[in-house]
Amino acid sequence: MVEVQNFIRNGKYVGAGLFVFILCILTTYGQVNQVRKAPAYPLITHNPNFSIWSTSDLLTDKATEHWTGVAHGLTGYLEVDGVLYRFMGKNAPRYQTIIPHATADGKTRIKYIEKAQNGGWSGLAFEDANWKEGVLPISDNKAISGTFWESDDIWVRREFSLGKIDENEPLFLKLHHDDNVEVYLNGTLVFKKDGWNNRFEYFDISSKAKGLLREGKNVLAIHLKNTAGGRFLDVDLVHSVASDKADVAVAKQISVDVHATQTMYRFDCGGVELGVTFTSPLLMDDLDLLARPVSYVSYEVLAKDGKKHDVKIHQEVSSDIAVYMADQQEVKGQVYKDGTLSILKVGTVEQPILQKGADDMRIDWGHLYVAVPTDRNVKQFISGYDNAYQGKSLTLHTEISLDQVGATPANRFLTIGYDEVYAIQYFHADLRPWWNKNGNRSFETQLHAAVKDYEKLIQRCTVFDSTLRRQVAQAGGEEYAHLCVLAYRQSIAAHTLVESPTGEVLWLSKENNSGGFINTVDVTYPSSPLYLIYNPVLLQGMLNGIFYFSESGKYPHPWAAHDLGTYPWANGQTYGEPMPVEESGNMLIMTAAIARAQGNAQYAEKHWQVLTQWTDYLVKEGLDPKTQLCTDDFAGHLARNANLSLKAIMGIASYARLADMLGKKDVADRYRKIAEEMVPKWMDLADGGDHYALTFDDPNTWSQKYNLIWDKVLGFNLFPKEVAAKELAYYLPRMNRFGLPLDSRKNYTKNDWIVWTATLADDRKTFEKFIDPLHRFILEAPTRVPLNDFYDSTTGIRENFKARSVVGGFYMKLLAEQWGSKGH
Repeated sequence: MVEVQNFIRNGKYVGAGLFVFILCILTTYGQVNQVRKAPAYPLITHNPNFSIWSTSDLLTDKATEHWTGVAHGLTGYLEVDGVLYRFMGKNAPRYQTIIPHATADGKTRIKYIEKAQNGGWSGLAFEDANWKEGVLPISDNKAISGTFWESDDIWVRREFSLGKIDENEPLFLKLHHDDNVEVYLNGTLVFKKDGWNNRFEYFDISSKAKGLLREGKNVLAIHLKNTAGGRFLDVDLVHSVASDKADVAVAKQISVDVHATQTMYRFDCGGVELGVTFTSPLLMDDLDLLARPVSYVSYEVLAKDGKKHDVKIHQEVSSDIAVYMADQQEVKGQVYKDGTLSILKVGTVEQPILQKGADDMRIDWGHLYVAVPTDRNVKQFISGYDNAYQGKSLTLHTEISLDQVGATPANRFLTIGYDEVYAIQYFHADLRPWWNKNGNRSFETQLHAAVKDYEKLIQRCTVFDSTLRRQVAQAGGEEYAHLCVLAYRQSIAAHTLVESPTGEVLWLSKENNSGGFINTVDVTYPSSPLYLIYNPVLLQGMLNGIFYFSESGKYPHPWAAHDLGTYPWANGQTYGEPMPVEESGNMLIMTAAIARAQGNAQYAEKHWQVLTQWTDYLVKEGLDPKTQLCTDDFAGHLARNANLSLKAIMGIASYARLADMLGKKDVADRYRKIAEEMVPKWMDLADGGDHYALTFDDPNTWSQKYNLIWDKVLGFNLFPKEVAAKELAYYLPRMNRFGLPLDSRKNYTKNDWIVWTATLADDRKTFEKFIDPLHRFILEAPTRVPLNDFYDSTTGIRENFKARSVVGGFYMKLLAEQWGSKGH
């Protein structure tokens, strides 16, 4: 494998000779050998709803996806002298229903019953007059159901009439079901599956259904059994439809490079070379910019053969980006001009604002925008509609003619944005996105600002990307730098920025692929280093809601809450049980870290009463914790957790530090002494000889003591240096191919915690021994999703989780280097 590097230096073409050399390499090794740089490549990254990725090393290998894995299609073609080259995305298979709509409103009518059926209930001759009438979809979620269902079983009949039948046309069952399903066509079983899926799948039933369809009356009958969790059914019969661009040539990808705010591709398209850059200008020192949900797609084209070529850019954007479930909701589009902008706009007809809250969810309210500066060479239009730009799935087209392109690069760009209208429900108050927090701005203002700022922001992003890369490489080496670069946009895009009703910043995370909770404290905790470095006000924005929850009396317990609800509803904790020591310690540590970053404890002073309450709880319960969960809740309940005890000690020390900064000397001395006295007790309780145990009652166990890192980073200096040294020496022989296991119980691990553990090392060589396997995981692990933080350390197979904000914890090493070991 030969890696193509540095083809573009500082955004500029480096010469035809080098291009020929690279082209020879690609010809020799084949495009399939594109060097892997990431498990998934960030393209458009703003918040949990507006987050689009490429999960292939080649941008043309797959349709681009939302982080949940659902196609959010961005498809690009370059037309060179009349020949099309696909350089972005891939047309998803297209299907067309064979069942005509029976009603003007487009809703699918069905008959159903929840009473056990015998005999011929699935056949044509069955009399269903006593069955109830309903519409699809069927669900126990009232926000999305056409027919509400909450029993264990349901029997459904969908009658339809057909004209001419083509027996040679492949027939697919389009099915979204939860849980076990049996599907009959005119009385014959054609499909059966136990379990559930979380979106439409297309099953080829051609062989089983052959000869069953008839002219005139037909019936599709389904029995669905709920076994656990939710309930859902939507179903159709469809034929595949050939794409009008199925035979288009595929551009040869030359390279891909990922930077903190930009992902850059280069392609060979016949006689020209194409550069495509995705930029999400997530610069955290400017909250208004950070919160502007507009990304850039930039194009650079130049001839590589000394000739001039007629070139057009064709960019397609799918309306599926604006729906929860593709093909289930009507969308409506608009083509218009606003001053100097040509704009495409699309959104659902229904607009169910803030009516859904779940983990595996896409937004279906608000509008998607594609905007480009008006020019005689720009054309925009919408396809796929039945009438008045309305249908189940539309495509937004932008065509940009570059006329004749030679050796001088021709550059163009467009913007893609999303207006959520309302982003968060915060204790039952609906909050607009930060950019429109006062409700007096149109989204067009954001598009105009983005176009006006384009050149300046691209330059700022380029400088920022270069600076960040240099800093993290100096702190931890090149492999560490690569991890940090990949983590940057992902962590930010797992949040949304709003203002609370009292004017406070709220930077609210979604616990992606991990329950969908909003503002989870033990997700904030691992992500905190990134925000402590680049803007601690954002970390305050992660703590503000938790402080309010307790201080308002809405959360009456003497410890900190776990979360504020299920995204986007921040109305109170929805996680099943508390994590008393975990979350109280987290809140205290992060408040002290904010004080360290800002050089004062004013933020802590605002919340002193509840901080004192949480500290006193840790003094009483923290040294030897009772049976409870910690942030690694997937490992189950644990009593006498040594690492959790460390967190309590760090939390108490944090409170003492804050008291000292506020001039409360007596309080500071008292709590510092408590923390100091806990240290030898901890060392005795956790002593396992050559290591410290996972639990105080079993010296034969071990665990990563990642919570100890704050003793170093905040300069508490409570523990003898020998504690960390002993632990690190014990860990090294237990390293697996893709990292150090979390503890002695299983092979699974968390890569954010590994970086924290590695940062305990005072020398680069030891640090890199922990980082090397994590870098290997990025390049070799089989799961192609936005950075997964929880996986098997031997196989690299994902246990759970993806696209989470916790990878902001990779920046712990940089934080430690910037703050030094003294803490003050």
